[in-house]
Amino acid sequence: MPGFELGTAADQRFNVNLSILFTELPLLERPAAAAAAGFTAVELWWPWIDSPTPEQSELDALKKAIEDVGVQLIGLNFYAGQLPGPDRGALSIPGEESERFRANIDVAADFAASLGCKALNALYGNRVDGVDPAEQDALALENLALAARAADRIGAILLIEALNKPESPLYPLVSAPAAVGIVDKVNEATGLGNARFLMDLYHLSMNGEDLPAVIEQYAAKTGHVQIADNPGRGAPGTGALPLAELLGQLQKAGYEGWVGLEYKPGDRPSAEAFGWLPVEQRAAR
Repeated sequence: MPGFELGTAADQRFNVNLSILFTELPLLERPAAAAAAGFTAVELWWPWIDSPTPEQSELDALKKAIEDVGVQLIGLNFYAGQLPGPDRGALSIPGEESERFRANIDVAADFAASLGCKALNALYGNRVDGVDPAEQDALALENLALAARAADRIGAILLIEALNKPESPLYPLVSAPAAVGIVDKVNEATGLGNARFLMDLYHLSMNGEDLPAVIEQYAAKTGHVQIADNPGRGAPGTGALPLAELLGQLQKAGYEGWVGLEYKPGDRPSAEAFGWLPVEQRAAR
């Protein structure tokens, strides 16, 4: 965008989330579109929202679409219900949804492993009317421990994300401390130490959190970062967030991981939503 300067964040590693960008295209065409835009790394929400256990042929087709264009899958969500849609995960919801999450754990981990993907994101799930929150939290810890062990089996980290209360009013992890608290509980339960915080600067800003303070306090526990501007969840430069400064601060704090572009392209093709990022800085270095 005009006037947006990356500054000290210019050598950051960026990847494109193909579940929010390039969604005007069929799933299997999105990796090629990201590659054509100059990116060499992508991430995905669980693509089969109706099925935690899709046919192997569907998994193979997506794997081929990613490999054929030479992009790296660096992040994948476990099954999370209808996302986008009303759901915010399945793992803390008693009954069928929890079972669907469990059925998905090894499927997602094996698919990630087949592509060398080293980060799996587990969305916590909404509160359910008539269910004791303590019961949901106990189930969540049980399922997150299973997910952490599956991630460890493939040499990956397990990500736990804070969302924002205005857009996800039933989701209990709507602050950095809440999400990091779960990270710590999972690591304590498993002894593996591979649970990490997913720091989404858009969600945290929607919650009114002090972003420089969050970075200072939690950069060391952060396994992945995602960005969008606020207001609007658009590309950097479309809102008021000082994203370049925040990414620069993350680097100074020692964060060396990926920055996922998880924003809406607006009323234009996704390929036109990257003007803020010079082409030579889109390929991973």
